[in-house]
Amino acid sequence: MDKALQVREFAGLAGVTVRALHHYDRLGLLRPRRTAAGYRLYGRRELERLEQIVALKFIGVPLKRIKSMLDRDSAALPGALKRQRTVLEEKRRLLDHAIEAIRNAEQAFAEGRQPDTAILKHIIEVIEMQNDQDWSAKYYSPEARAKIEERKKEWTPELQEQTTKAWLDLFRDVEAALGDDPGSERAQALGARWKQLVGGFTGGDPGVAAGLNKMYADRPNWPAHMKETMAPFSNPKVWEFMGRVLKCASIG
Repeated sequence: MDKALQVREFAGLAGVTVRALHHYDRLGLLRPRRTAAGYRLYGRRELERLEQIVALKFIGVPLKRIKSMLDRDSAALPGALKRQRTVLEEKRRLLDHAIEAIRNAEQAFAEGRQPDTAILKHIIEVIEMQNDQDWSAKYYSPEARAKIEERKKEWTPELQEQTTKAWLDLFRDVEAALGDDPGSERAQALGARWKQLVGGFTGGDPGVAAGLNKMYADRPNWPAHMKETMAPFSNPKVWEFMGRVLKCASIG
């Protein structure tokens, strides 16, 4: 690319839309030179930066984060790539499980028998796991999502069963204490159990905790399957009471 190109020529060469280039310019992500008349001019430098933008956007890095990485924090690029790789590897793992479950069902049909109920149930479970990951990703930053994926490697079915039981027990106990003073000894003990269980998911990471708070604040917009899964934990009086309990704890 030996000469400067105006926006339409450059868009055609780079394989992007003029609208995208205008958007990147408004964000300060890709700022071309300007002619005296105000027309945008793009050269080799802009093409190289655009290729970086497109690559990072393709693997899921948000545009604001791309700008920060390319402008001021280029040393963070390897770490960002590693985090995105972790997220993509987890997606691949879930897809591999779904494909294997479907393959087992196909094999059963090919052999002239009905697939075992457990096989069909497994297909539903792994696809729902993929759906859960996709819909909830919007609440978390890329860094928080990568940390969640790392923790999932240690999250066994047995641990999930124990955690679910602990939450069910806690909700039952909170419902029995709804008439208590939020600052009472019993209420504060419930608050400690609540924070411990939340910490088991967040690992104490503020980014993960912030994403979790956003997700729970958006409960009316959860997908149907998630609302069904969380139905035992949907009593608004419990959430309201625990909010007051935790507020008392933070004040105290």
